[in-house]
Amino acid sequence: MKFNIRGENLEVTQPISSYVEKKVSKLERYFETPLTSDVYVNLGVYNDEQVIEVTIPMPNLLLRAEERHDDLYAAIDLVVDKLERQIRKYKTKVNRKSRQNGSPKHVFAGMEQDALEAQLQEEEDDEGLEIVRTKSFDLKPMDSEEAVLQMDMLGHSFYVFTNAISGDTNVVYRRRDGRYGLIEPS
Repeated sequence: MKFNIRGENLEVTQPISSYVEKKVSKLERYFETPLTSDVYVNLGVYNDEQVIEVTIPMPNLLLRAEERHDDLYAAIDLVVDKLERQIRKYKTKVNRKSRQNGSPKHVFAGMEQDALEAQLQEEEDDEGLEIVRTKSFDLKPMDSEEAVLQMDMLGHSFYVFTNAISGDTNVVYRRRDGRYGLIEPS
């Protein structure tokens, strides 16, 4: 792995860099051959909150995780845990497909079958999404500024509306940095 570590509102010191490399390098145990891809790590401090983003582009797979915490080292640990869950989830999907197709897939290093089944069951429990409430409402034609005002009045973090100019359904949302975003169909 080749690490590209950069900091925003934070100086990346040698101990921080070493800790990130040590923790993220542990992900290599999930692969048969050592990873040759770059690892992009963005560290930052925003409003007394430590933020870490890790992106590992690989052929046919993009691993990406972001974590926020008061302690930078705890955030690093949490983001590595997230990446491990993503790898295990992807690995179980690959193993299922290879068993169904009858062809072995040698992307990931071998894990014990019992541990794999336990992780699979845990992930399936996490994936049990249940819709507990459904709302319906009329989409009023308006511009994005009015939609932001409506969203703020309701106290929501997003607002769906019909764009008065284009006639398309759009969404405005409040970003983590306190500013607003607009989602338009392409």
